[in-house]
Amino acid sequence: MAGPGDPPEGNPEGSPGSGEDEYRSVVFDESFVRAARIQEFSARERLDGSARSVRTRRFWARGGAPRQALVLVLLIAVAFGTAVYLGIRNPYAPPAPPVAEPLRITLLPLTPTAAVAAVDRSQPFAGQRADTYRAGGAGYTLPPARRTAHFSESQVMQALLSAKEYLVASSAVPAALTGGDIRTVRTMLDPGQLDQFDHSLERPADDGRHAATGWLVRFDPTRVALADDEVKVRGTMAVAEAGEALEVVTDHTLVYVVQAATGGSGQASLFTVRREMRLRFDREDLRDKHVELLQAAVEAGPLSCVSAPVAHFLPLLAGQRPPVQPGVDPYDHGHPIGSVCGLLAPAPAGPGLSSPAGSPASPSASAPTTRSLRPSPTSR
Repeated sequence: MAGPGDPPEGNPEGSPGSGEDEYRSVVFDESFVRAARIQEFSARERLDGSARSVRTRRFWARGGAPRQALVLVLLIAVAFGTAVYLGIRNPYAPPAPPVAEPLRITLLPLTPTAAVAAVDRSQPFAGQRADTYRAGGAGYTLPPARRTAHFSESQVMQALLSAKEYLVASSAVPAALTGGDIRTVRTMLDPGQLDQFDHSLERPADDGRHAATGWLVRFDPTRVALADDEVKVRGTMAVAEAGEALEVVTDHTLVYVVQAATGGSGQASLFTVRREMRLRFDREDLRDKHVELLQAAVEAGPLSCVSAPVAHFLPLLAGQRPPVQPGVDPYDHGHPIGSVCGLLAPAPAGPGLSSPAGSPASPSASAPTTRSLRPSPTSR
């Protein structure tokens, strides 16, 4: 058994076994050194002998590892703080919004010459021109898609499909017609026209730019309700290449069955809208499935001509007569020039009076309507 002064694993191999070896006190093997506890005197212990004479060295007392870790944490904190500061105080200006030509709007209210006739609620379109029209989206028929000089057949078809999707969402969805959700219409617009669209709905004006009824068909839900969700539609669509974009021109007549929202006689009547739209599609619009509206020419009736229907359509309902149109004073400079109103032609009754295919029946006005928006035939 090894003595107190012997190495833990006995004498090293090959060393003399004599206890009188003069080098025994200073020669240690590797196992003895590894088994030894590293201890050192503290300053206080070296000055004051009353405390422990030695203390065990801790791991964190070795080298500069804690200081290196602290420096690393500080560097990370400084980098994070700098990133946050630069994110809040961005020295670069935000990207400019996309540029899009503003929509030009022409509204022509049509006033009846007599009291508005009521229709049978069970068969509101019977005997009317719209009796043979298709309902809703089925009325927006697409022409053949043919490639142009710079656009493929698939791109032409995409332009037609996007145009139809916008027309349906803005004129044939009952929720949007009566003051409901219009987010679908908004998300389809070119981003450069969103500010104009929002302004038109929040602060509509008769200035040729900000009439809400130029963007979509809207009825005042506090005064008008749909007596039938079915909307009769008929019209044409044409597409052509214009510069570096495709243009789609649409011309449709839509017929709605309306009644008073509350009270009233409970009778239903017809309200007719003709929309002639010019829509533009560049390559970014085709990629993102957006629509850029260039022109909207709208005539609708029966309406009163007292005020322009810029916020909502306020149809004259069954049995109502138009109020007397006030005269125009050319000496009154507060009155805008160009406000016009047309006369709504009486709707002929009886079957077989629908217009020929491809020629939509529309309200007739005594005043001339806006010029045609139709483009040249599609390039082959």
